Amino acid sequence: MTIRPRRSALYMPGSNARALEKARSLPADVLIFDLEDAVAPALKEMARAQVAAALRAGGYGAREIVVRVNGSNTDWGHDDLIAMALARPDAVLLPKVGAPGDIMRASKDLRDAGAPESLGIWAMMETPIAILNADSIVRTAADPASRLCALVMGVNDLAKDTRGRLTKGRATMLPFLAICVAAARAYGVDILDGVFGDLADEPGLRAECEQGRDLGMDGKTLIHPGQIQSANAAFSPSGEEIAWSRKILAAFAEPGAQDAGVIALEGRMIERLHADVARRTIAIADALGHKVA
Repeated sequence: MTIRPRRSALYMPGSNARALEKARSLPADVLIFDLEDAVAPALKEMARAQVAAALRAGGYGAREIVVRVNGSNTDWGHDDLIAMALARPDAVLLPKVGAPGDIMRASKDLRDAGAPESLGIWAMMETPIAILNADSIVRTAADPASRLCALVMGVNDLAKDTRGRLTKGRATMLPFLAICVAAARAYGVDILDGVFGDLADEPGLRAECEQGRDLGMDGKTLIHPGQIQSANAAFSPSGEEIAWSRKILAAFAEPGAQDAGVIALEGRMIERLHADVARRTIAIADALGHKVA
């Protein structure tokens, strides 16, 4: 099982050269260079060129690099895609995705511009229509030509458009988050939780990271480097979880248990599905360099 950890995904303004340079030393799993919301209209073309130059220069190590482009209905969206096809980040993040056609058109534009097959598409789920169309949007991932490999929740835009309030515990957002988690799991793509806006509330950030993890998210999008540690901690398996997963896999590997559907382990009944969960936990741990015997 091959896993690419996406515990922490930090948005960074594409117009900020200092931020693009600093990103080379940050412990985030994913860096999202933003050409959309974080960049004023007058700076859009400069930011595009600056991000492309930073990608050509490299130096980001194992970090996954994603570029959030402008929407296809803007003056910059198409040119953003063409530029990124040439600059070759790991993926582009499409804003305001509302229908399957949004994914397939972007994929065609990338292909026509000569993008490698490895360049993926991530989709922002940030509008009511995206939630209503979640199944059909994410279903495109079944077609390799779509390039779709991850969803990103846009909770602030969802709150604005639905007129729901972002209260503690996110009761208004939970149905939307759960729908998108179900769609992501149904079609085998990753999903990242939305941002947490209160930079002074560290306990609140930790709680929301844990909530997203418990809902089934693969990681969290962030707006400040100071949030990386909390996200990495919440979405990393603990030493105890890793050790228990190894015990489960070892137990199922014992003679007589290899074909068993259920086994007893330390007073617990363990089903074959728990072995699948354990295998993923170990794969994540190994990808992060956690070696627990």
